[in-house]
Amino acid sequence: MLIFWDQRLAFLATPKAGSTAVEVALEPLASLAVQRPPEMKHVDATRFRRHIQPWLQGMTDDPFTTVALMREPIDWLRSWYRFHLRDEGDLHAPDQADTAAADDVIDSTSFENFVRRYIDHPGSVTQGIGTQSAFLTAGEAPVDRIFRYEDMATFTHFLDDWLGCEISLPRINVPPSADVRLSPGTEADLRRALAPDFALYETLG
Repeated sequence: MLIFWDQRLAFLATPKAGSTAVEVALEPLASLAVQRPPEMKHVDATRFRRHIQPWLQGMTDDPFTTVALMREPIDWLRSWYRFHLRDEGDLHAPDQADTAAADDVIDSTSFENFVRRYIDHPGSVTQGIGTQSAFLTAGEAPVDRIFRYEDMATFTHFLDDWLGCEISLPRINVPPSADVRLSPGTEADLRRALAPDFALYETLG
């Protein structure tokens, strides 16, 4: 989460939607940057409205505009899957002695199995965050401005205008390549499970 006091802007960091790159680029401009612990870095819309917004408004009568990014829903899960593979790669260095063991780890966590686990227990493989739609709305006042992660140019133009300077976002946390194909049946089940996310995503220009 980043707070820009003079500009009355708050950036909420949606996990796996480019938040780290935004924080790296904008932290020097922010009045407050919260990057740890994850529960505070990734404050959702509900917690912001309940706890942080009243604190800010207690010091100024001006409202703060909230802004966040949203990733295409299936690609969001692909990013989580690659994140887990990267962590496994760090823990299971694929030298000649344990190549077979590393292959077993990858096979046991295929994207198909990963998605099935997510459908059965949302949040179990996404660090407790069930869906992006819940993170960005959670049944209360939603984030004011939500931009598509895939249209980063529009988001950076918004920042350029609001913050009064040219923003350039770095490319960091490049994920490992992976087979992220799904069977038609699993993809259909996932689309049903993520119906609120797809509905919200379609509203974003």
